[in-house]
Amino acid sequence: MISARAPLTLGPSSFAWYQVDFSTGKPVFNKEQELTSRKIILDFIDQLKEHHSFDEHQVYLCGFSQGGIMSYSVALTHPEKIKGIAILSGRLLEEIKPLVIKSSVLAQLKIFISHGTKDGTLPVEYAREAVGYLKNLNLHPAYKEYDAGHGINNENLSDVIDWLSKN
Repeated sequence: MISARAPLTLGPSSFAWYQVDFSTGKPVFNKEQELTSRKIILDFIDQLKEHHSFDEHQVYLCGFSQGGIMSYSVALTHPEKIKGIAILSGRLLEEIKPLVIKSSVLAQLKIFISHGTKDGTLPVEYAREAVGYLKNLNLHPAYKEYDAGHGINNENLSDVIDWLSKN
C-alpha cells in the first residue's frame, strides 16, 4: 500500500488536491488545479510501475472526499492505468463525464463506493447519483451507506478492506 499526499497545503497537516469554495452552498472547485492534480496522480502511478514490479492489474486508487473525487477522475479517464477504485465520501465531477473513456477496459473496473447519510459537506445524493451514472455505463459498483457524517467510521473501514481483499 502506498499513500500519496495531495500537493496543496491548506494548513498544518491539512492538504488538498485543489481549492474548493463551499460559500455558494455547492462546491465550486479550481478546475486548473484539479487537472494538474490528475496529471500528478497519473505520473505517480507511472513512476511506481517503473520503479516497482507491478502492473495496472495491481493498482487500486482509494480516497476520501477529494481523494475519492480524484480517484473517480483518474479511473474514468484512464481506466487502463488501474484495476479498481474505492470512493469514500466523494463525488463524481460533472466535468469528468464527457471525458470518460468508454471501453472494454473501463468495463472491467472494480468499484467500491461508500458514503455517510448525514454528510453535511458532500451530501449522500452525490454518491447515489454516481452509482446511477456508473450503472448506466454498465459498471457494477459495490455501494454502502452509513449512519454517519463526512468521515470514515470503523464499519466503513472494515467494509473497504473486505472489498479490497476480495478483488
